[in-house]
Amino acid sequence: MIAWKIGGEQGEGIDSTGDVLATVANRMGYFVYGYKHFSSRIKGGHTTYKVRIANRRVEAAIEKTDILVALNQDTIDKHSHEVNGGLILADSAFKPVLPEHIRATLIPLPLTEIAKSHGSVVMRNMVSVGASAALLNLPAEPFLSYIESKFGRKGPEIVKANQDALMDGFNRVKDEYGQVSQLTLENPVPGDRLVITGNDAIALGAIAGGCRIMCGYPITPATDIMESLIKWFPLVGGTVVQMEDELGSMSACIGAGYAGARSMTATSGPGFSLMQEGLGLAMMAEIPVVVVDTQRSGPSTGMPTKQEQSDLLSMIIGGHGDGARVVLTPSTLEESFEDGHEAFNIADALQTPVIIATDLSLALWSQSIDRADLNGPAVQIDRGPILSGEDLQKLGEEVFLRYQITETGVSPRTLPGSLGGQYLATGVEHQVNGKVSEDPTNRVKMMEKRLQKLEGIHAMRQGVKWEGPEDADLVLLGIGATVGAMREAKDALAAEGHRVAISWLRTLSPFPVEHFQNAFKKAKKVLLVEQNATSQVGLLMRAAGVYDDNRISTTLKYDGVQFFPSEIIDAARPLLETYAEVTQ
Repeated sequence: MIAWKIGGEQGEGIDSTGDVLATVANRMGYFVYGYKHFSSRIKGGHTTYKVRIANRRVEAAIEKTDILVALNQDTIDKHSHEVNGGLILADSAFKPVLPEHIRATLIPLPLTEIAKSHGSVVMRNMVSVGASAALLNLPAEPFLSYIESKFGRKGPEIVKANQDALMDGFNRVKDEYGQVSQLTLENPVPGDRLVITGNDAIALGAIAGGCRIMCGYPITPATDIMESLIKWFPLVGGTVVQMEDELGSMSACIGAGYAGARSMTATSGPGFSLMQEGLGLAMMAEIPVVVVDTQRSGPSTGMPTKQEQSDLLSMIIGGHGDGARVVLTPSTLEESFEDGHEAFNIADALQTPVIIATDLSLALWSQSIDRADLNGPAVQIDRGPILSGEDLQKLGEEVFLRYQITETGVSPRTLPGSLGGQYLATGVEHQVNGKVSEDPTNRVKMMEKRLQKLEGIHAMRQGVKWEGPEDADLVLLGIGATVGAMREAKDALAAEGHRVAISWLRTLSPFPVEHFQNAFKKAKKVLLVEQNATSQVGLLMRAAGVYDDNRISTTLKYDGVQFFPSEIIDAARPLLETYAEVTQ
């Protein structure tokens, strides 16, 4: 497994360089995981793109870098400490200097000069890719083929210029530094794989789940969902509407859900705050709608391009009144796809808002996934209890009551246009027929009805996932992008002989109390891994009555950087040592 990283100024093509390497490595049969550091601006500011390349699945960021490509001195100053014994390929145009305390091999190469010789400084990206391929001991041919497929429509001159630039960088390294790199990737594992992000997976899942309208307003890091659906919706007859703001987005989605369409919106923290009143309306009027919250650092504008998991309480209890919601938490690309379609079945079945709580790292960072993993079993579409015109005719003289009290709390609904249906959908408290009522007895019945029906989700999905021995000495518990880092930490600790398992929540609200208790009944110690400052998952566990102070410890990270496996290992070791001492 090798980690490659490129750094420079934002707007210099850092992303495209990393994308080329990741895409070609994936096509060659390697698994890749690509992640970025970028500023909250269009151009300027320091940025990096790191790609891990391996012959097995990779789902986490790490600190170590084997090859660092530096387009300026700032990159060396900021990141050379990661390259312990590795290689630093630097553009000789800025006269690179390696700090004295750094143990790495500096490889100066005239990247800018070579690029200009091929027509433009923009070609520096391809020169860098070629030089990197040589240092990674990868063949040039797959990169040349990629260039032809990507730029073929622009004409043979553009293709040749890019290929020549890549080969010039490749040959310069081979000729001048042929013996310097001892890095060798293990043999690739052929397969039919895609390189996608969590946002892509959610968008694909939504399409598979019958979503045909998305109303949204651009916001980092959720915008990619809207942009992906703009590309893919025309293939299935769907529509994306960019609204004037998040309030309009939420209102339009509620209107579409009321009319019978499967609708969704996607946003992040600040936008989600603006949707709170609309979510209350959907909950009170019992209208299905799906919302994706791709969490980032807050509060307020916070750090729009940085990782965090601090909207959890906002998603579950934000807004006014007891307006409980269903909140799902995907932690892998497969689960992002699964929740992308399952959310619509849940929203229809329970007639309520369903929120998908993802995070920036899961949403934006690209990784390899087998194409078959996005197929799974055939997606079943369940619209829940909807009465057709024929059903209504069978009622005869009986009046259809939209909000009638049922055993499950879910009432059959009718879609606008059905003769004999009922279409009152108000945010004011109402009776079973939808008409306004402030009667105390009615209020209690309707509130309990709305809360009761949400519990039905626990029969629809497993709320807790588990990997490892049931009676593990230590269980790593988390949600979202932390799970990939936990899995890598678990494997490292298991290799040392420790009995470690990982677990993650698939449903946050209503909290899956019974599922949690069944999963954790044999666990010795638990390390809760969270990316926020207040342990919001811990607070939810305490509220649900499943937090055990004798067994559970917490490690928090809220600096905007996703968890590294090494950090989780460091937090886990004292707990393993303590348990070992107690059992001796």
